Amino acid sequence: MSSSRFSRAAPWLAVAAVATTGSLVFTRATAHDARAGEPAAGIRFRVSFPAEAREAPLTGRLLVAIARDERRPPIRQVGEVGSPLFGRDVSALAPGAEAIIDARTFGHPVASLDLLPAGEYWVQPFFAVYERFDRADGHTVWLPLDRGEGQSWRRKPGNLFGEPVKVRLDPGARTDVELVCDQVIPPVEPIADTRYVKRFRIRSEALSRFWGRPMEVGATVLLPEGYDEHPDVRYPVNYIQGHHSRGAPGGFGRSKDFTKLWKAPDTPRMIYVTFQHASPYYDDSYGVNSENNGPYGDALIGELLPEVERRFRTIREPWARMLSGGSTGGWIALALQVFHPDTFGGCFALCPDSPDFRYFQIVNVYDDANAYWIERGFTRVERPTRRRTDGNISAMMKDENHYELVVGDRSRSGGQWDIWEATYSPIGPDGYPKRIWDKRTGVIDHEVAEHWRENYDLRHILETRWASLGPKLVGKLHVFVGDMDDYYLNNGTRMLERFLETTTEPAYGGSVTYRRNAGHCWGPRGAELLERMVKQIEAQAPDGADLRSWRYRVGARKVY
Repeated sequence: MSSSRFSRAAPWLAVAAVATTGSLVFTRATAHDARAGEPAAGIRFRVSFPAEAREAPLTGRLLVAIARDERRPPIRQVGEVGSPLFGRDVSALAPGAEAIIDARTFGHPVASLDLLPAGEYWVQPFFAVYERFDRADGHTVWLPLDRGEGQSWRRKPGNLFGEPVKVRLDPGARTDVELVCDQVIPPVEPIADTRYVKRFRIRSEALSRFWGRPMEVGATVLLPEGYDEHPDVRYPVNYIQGHHSRGAPGGFGRSKDFTKLWKAPDTPRMIYVTFQHASPYYDDSYGVNSENNGPYGDALIGELLPEVERRFRTIREPWARMLSGGSTGGWIALALQVFHPDTFGGCFALCPDSPDFRYFQIVNVYDDANAYWIERGFTRVERPTRRRTDGNISAMMKDENHYELVVGDRSRSGGQWDIWEATYSPIGPDGYPKRIWDKRTGVIDHEVAEHWRENYDLRHILETRWASLGPKLVGKLHVFVGDMDDYYLNNGTRMLERFLETTTEPAYGGSVTYRRNAGHCWGPRGAELLERMVKQIEAQAPDGADLRSWRYRVGARKVY
């Protein structure tokens, strides 16, 4: 789970723009964007890119952002509660040709340019580039390939943009604005390895077969203090799940407290690993096999994890493999433990995305009719998607979904609700994920919900398969959540706990821990998490397992 975010700005550079108000501007027509019935009045953006920026035709998403001020570029001001954004698909748009955004183009939070108040605004154009995937299932789809940035459209290398320009917009008069995207976001610079932090990527054969083109997964590895000085020691591993990150696992080098802990004389020595598995739909794949997303579970467990163990001195036993993560990473940690119970020895899931879809945040996808509204006779109650710990609402469900729909249709926004569809839903006739609900209206498709239940509702899977899964999971499931989680994730966790507390033959033997009035994403970190993992390793280790060699003091030449 993540709110809309933009962690690093692209280098916004110059662009040319022409605006006229109250008069019709005649421009060259293009076969690509010919649309009948042009309105006599209203705002129209004519957007193009020059061959100097991109020589090849462009298939992707055209976006135009509008802001009242220039404190930040308009593209950086958009969001579920941000400035207006309008978007539409383009197909094989040639350099120099124009694509049109006008009153018929869907926007958020202003649904149409006809509804924009007249006034002076800063306007910025953007092209998000899609690439063709000829999948093994016979479907051809167009999606954004991750370029090392973590599937963020605003900073993806190769995407095009123009500098903001100030114009007067009036939907009551003919207002034509010509915008040119003449700048390209540059490649992501690689990060050099250090004594402690190592990075690598490998080609995934499973994903490459599915997607019909070379696909990679990767890992960032944090080595313990004394790793080189103790060449005979093998270490337990904490496989940390979560969003794409270029930083070192655990916050090493960024958190003074964690860095001090990692180097301290008496710290238990482990290897920490984060997986890098941005899919064409999101900054991480959710770590499971999926009809739309592909066999990421096979890639991570069957290809990437063995490569970590080949390159580094790990203890290659389930009892020494821990899982941890928060939010999205919390769900992935739980899912990997449930789907691969013989591979891992315990998971520590903080504020996991809903493990029970009867509380998909606060929507029951099985029984509710609509995700955005609750009908109460003469009253319609709107559902929130985010709150503060004092109960005040930060954003509404419909707004977050409408924003995603503007950024990209067919689950292509790179947003939170869209990746859930890309992961959990069956494939639609067009090769893209079937919607769990109508993105405009919120009406839920209960047939799609049944597919979710049988394949990805972790509580349902545990409950219906406990006879076979339970004996392999005893003592391994540990969940932590604040009871005022920003995204209402405490509700799904509560449903999971209710089932786990009923288990017998065997009893689950794990823990579910809440903190009063804590928000997203509360749970143990740093020294507390490390201590809990060490105790878990000791509890799961078989008789005679090596529990001492990796407990050396820093500087000691002899292992004891």
